[in-house]
Amino acid sequence: MKKILIADDEHKILMSLEYSFRKQGYEVFIARDGTEVLDLLKTITPDVILLDIMMPNLDGYSTLNEIKTMENLNHSKVIFLSAKTNPKDIEKGLELGADAYVTKPYSIKKLIQQIDEMLE
Repeated sequence: MKKILIADDEHKILMSLEYSFRKQGYEVFIARDGTEVLDLLKTITPDVILLDIMMPNLDGYSTLNEIKTMENLNHSKVIFLSAKTNPKDIEKGLELGADAYVTKPYSIKKLIQQIDEMLE
């Protein structure tokens, strides 16, 4: 079963993504900020990490920097899911090593399709 870790501080987004990915057969893990992500990554190795950028405690950029130092996550795909649509923000996310950058609002159907293609 494919594992996905979804990190976002907006409850409605978390719930809709969790529901949609579970329906597609994913094992879903939830985090509300970057520190929760890093705590979870001590015990799980997800195939995909969906990261919001603007989160409390530790933002998505800083979280990705930490993820990139963890050898067990070399094969995990990281996708930023953010309301930050400025080309500089997108460029920064990709330069930090994200595999993709998806701006909000987004189509869950297209997001799932994109992730499935990345994992093939």
